[in-house]
Amino acid sequence: MTPYVGFRPYRSAEHGWFFGREQEAQDVATSWQGTGLTVVFGPAKVGKTSLLHAGVLPRIEAESADVLPVAEARREAAAGNPYVASLLAAWAPGRPADMTISEFLDRRVDRFDEYGDPLSVLIAIDQAEELFGGPPKWRREREECLKQLASAVVRHHGLHLLLCVREEFLAAVLPHERLLGQGSRGRLHLRPFGREAALAAVTRPVEASGRVFGPGAAEAVVDASGVLRGSDESGPEFEPGQLQIVCSALWESLPADVREITLEHVPGLVEVDRFLAGFCRQVIGEVAEEQGVSGGTILIWLHEVFVTDHSAGISVSEGYPTTAGIPNAIARALAERHLLRTEQRLGVRWYELQHQRLGLAIRKAENPVTLLGDAEAELAQGNWDLARGLALVAMQAAGREATWVHAQGKAIMGEAAAALGQAEAAHGLLAEAANSFAAMQRFDAVARVLAADGRVWIAQGQPRKAVSVLKSALDWDANSVSVHLALGQALWRAGRVRDALAVLDGVVDLAAQPPPEAVALRAEILDGLGGMKSIA
Repeated sequence: MTPYVGFRPYRSAEHGWFFGREQEAQDVATSWQGTGLTVVFGPAKVGKTSLLHAGVLPRIEAESADVLPVAEARREAAAGNPYVASLLAAWAPGRPADMTISEFLDRRVDRFDEYGDPLSVLIAIDQAEELFGGPPKWRREREECLKQLASAVVRHHGLHLLLCVREEFLAAVLPHERLLGQGSRGRLHLRPFGREAALAAVTRPVEASGRVFGPGAAEAVVDASGVLRGSDESGPEFEPGQLQIVCSALWESLPADVREITLEHVPGLVEVDRFLAGFCRQVIGEVAEEQGVSGGTILIWLHEVFVTDHSAGISVSEGYPTTAGIPNAIARALAERHLLRTEQRLGVRWYELQHQRLGLAIRKAENPVTLLGDAEAELAQGNWDLARGLALVAMQAAGREATWVHAQGKAIMGEAAAALGQAEAAHGLLAEAANSFAAMQRFDAVARVLAADGRVWIAQGQPRKAVSVLKSALDWDANSVSVHLALGQALWRAGRVRDALAVLDGVVDLAAQPPPEAVALRAEILDGLGGMKSIA
């Protein structure tokens, strides 16, 4: 079992793997139990949720405090105040959503210590920024929720609040601190790891596994995660989430019999992008099966929405009933598996990639050749948009060097465009594909693509142009059945019936098993003429 958690936050049960935040965890635990209000603030992705669950909560002894389940500030679709309802849903699922916070606390059974004194009640609200910066139309409900929290602190002696917020919301919290803390309050600014903390987060989790880091290896892992920012005064800082990704990739890459992780392992085995690509494949497959859609549909959506040359920072809002064109249930399932992360902004759920490196990983999530095979299968089934999307994803995954993948991808996209009635786009794509195949001396592929282009001209009502294209295709592959079939149809549409029959006769005569399409087309032509020519 890996001692690293990758993208998701640490859980309370994983506190034995959580290192690098010992001092911060102890400071927050002490402040929470000793003051009316404690505010933990820091940038997004710095690890506030992990600190709370795996660092702070395990330091609170059950005999010394009555700790309620951690709540998140969001609007719950329920009767009464939606923000209050979300807190009550976390603390006591099934309780009436229209009761106040004080009413809920009044109905709880008090707990006492061994001396008969009542235990302090500890309430933690994660992602609490929603209470201080939601949409204007919910301002009254937010203010009412904050008043209820302040009233509860006054009414229930021994109630202590802990709020975790992004640092940009600290200014909005400050005016409420006196009421929520009743004059007793503390703050902790959670920053990214320094080098010493980063090394502890790398080395300490493996201690129970029987493995150790050799000289310089852990330092190399930390450096591989990349410096987030630094200065001469504070020194370099490292993003905890990025460090977890690198460590998870290293752990997965190590052979089972490795006991000492050395410098030799780090550059050769920390294949982070391969690890992330495997993670993406697993999540996409699980969500596709769960939601009853094809994995290609999800992959295409991720590409179209999040994967660009600069994937960092791209976010989309959840609508109704879809998010950027895909059902909300799929977007939420991707977030539950930590491929996407969610954030409440002004009461609206927004999605973005869990980490900026996932953009490249999504491109590499599937083998380009496999993707092209999927695209061809969708094309054969008439799923034109899906076929075109998969072909495009295959081309992006292959990079600029894979000429064959690009040529085949453009051929598929061209046929899909033709089926969708986009003739000009189809001609352009098929011409590019033919030129690429010609440069590779893939003569059969050139003929196949030109046959598709000829069929487009036929569909446009220009059989003479089709005849010209299809005759040139025979120069590349004189025995191509698909070219002969298309040519026979083009000649017929051009009024050259005898020539059409001659071409089709040749196809039938040359084949051990006459192609059904050729037999059917020749029969159609003869039926139109009223002729009696044998088709056997």
